[in-house]
Amino acid sequence: MNRSPFSTDEKTELVHRLRAHLRDELDVEIGTLETEEFLDFLAGEIGNAFYNRGLFDAQAAISTRLEEATDAVYQLERPTTGGPR
Repeated sequence: MNRSPFSTDEKTELVHRLRAHLRDELDVEIGTLETEEFLDFLAGEIGNAFYNRGLFDAQAAISTRLEEATDAVYQLERPTTGGPR
């Protein structure tokens, strides 16, 4: 059996939210154990896709910040010609 990627508190909250969504939006009532198994299934089957998307988004954000930092460094440059000798 695979270990859950979530802490006990995180899993409890996720199970609560998933059960509420199934009940409120789909009119489906399932127990806590079934919901935990469903959550584990989702994490195992599609979790990596969400994880990879998060990495892609983080990489894009870091790249943007790095470009901003590079521009800021270039703005600090001072002329090296034409001054007094």
